Amino acid sequence: MVKSKGLGKGLSALLGDNNSDENIVDLKNYKSDKTPIHRLVPNKFQPRKNFDKKQLDELAVSIKSRGIIQPIAVRKISDDKFEIIAGERRWRAAQLANVHEVPTVLLDANDELAAEFAVLENVQREGLNSLEEADGYQTLIDKFSYTQDKIAEMIGKSRAYITNTLRLKKLPKEIQNMVTNGLLTAGHARSLIDVENNIKLAKVIINKNLSVRQSELLSKKANTSFNNSKIKNIDPNVKDLQNSLELKTGMKVSIDYKKNNTGKITFEYKNLDQLNKFIANVKSRY
Repeated sequence: MVKSKGLGKGLSALLGDNNSDENIVDLKNYKSDKTPIHRLVPNKFQPRKNFDKKQLDELAVSIKSRGIIQPIAVRKISDDKFEIIAGERRWRAAQLANVHEVPTVLLDANDELAAEFAVLENVQREGLNSLEEADGYQTLIDKFSYTQDKIAEMIGKSRAYITNTLRLKKLPKEIQNMVTNGLLTAGHARSLIDVENNIKLAKVIINKNLSVRQSELLSKKANTSFNNSKIKNIDPNVKDLQNSLELKTGMKVSIDYKKNNTGKITFEYKNLDQLNKFIANVKSRY
């Protein structure tokens, strides 16, 4: 195996210009060599947990007839082992095709670059579910201090897209599994974030085969009903205090009173002028 001179055209050269694993790409800046398949190990930052068996079988058939056209990018991790940076699907399919050696290019890549490659390679290809995508972004944030803006620029999507994808990790594990198993789409799952009894609602969405829009309406209705039930069950003394504070401040006030005599008071202001007046009154009294 010969070490590459540099990253050259970078990821676009390694991954190709479209979703095909068999793209013939310009690798003039790279020297490839054959590496025994057993000396390769998966990328430890690989976000993809599930590899589609049908697609792997189809790729294995292609490899048997045409070989592996695009080399697998790797980095050295020990004297006889190399970690895959990009191309794990080809490596897995090659094993199914009983291929014993695969073409590889060796890169100088630290953990950060290896993680970035793993995320980018999968985001640019079909089949990565939204939670696997979120896991990849979270790895970049937690381990390498990436900001959401940096990730958005890296993958060519909006910051809002990154934020919404990451929010899926707030869901209970049971709902996350529904997304992973293809029972719910990311759109369905997002409608259940911060919603009471969302696991129960998720099962209703699946059983009734609701659209994303229908799911959003269902979640909104469920949250409204829950909040109304909380208001009805509020202690009369707490309700009186709430009303008194609203009259004195001109702001909407909510008191979350708990049985252990703890809680919190929330003041909701409409504009900065109202907030400034409230702060001034507090300062004048204390």
